[in-house]
Amino acid sequence: MGRDEAEIENKSPLRVLIVDDNRDAANLMGKLLAVLGNNTKVVYDGFAALDTAHSFKPEAVLLDIGLPDMDGYEVARSLREIPGCENVTLVAITGWGQDSDRQKATLAGFNHHVVKPADSSVLLRLLRDVPRIPEIN
Repeated sequence: MGRDEAEIENKSPLRVLIVDDNRDAANLMGKLLAVLGNNTKVVYDGFAALDTAHSFKPEAVLLDIGLPDMDGYEVARSLREIPGCENVTLVAITGWGQDSDRQKATLAGFNHHVVKPADSSVLLRLLRDVPRIPEIN
């Protein structure tokens, strides 16, 4: 296990929502983060992401931009409006890496922008520093 994996594993579990229409990639990331001790939920479209966020209250969301039903920018803006998700750490995971794409992500409320294929060590470094938000019931 590398240093990044050990550091994220040693912190309290993180609630991570993974949203990607590429089911294999989403499931693999969910399993990796779960093996490291995190609480993960995996969904494959924007509507499911919003629905899940209401009850799951993620601390971090790994969100694909090119979703089939609503794009990730719209999902990000909507997530910020859900009570308890205002301060969630949003990470765009996308094949779109132009400066204009990064600017659109920032304007939509993303904290980070990672171009696919996402390097797991980069994602783990970003997640290591995510503030833990107490779950409100």
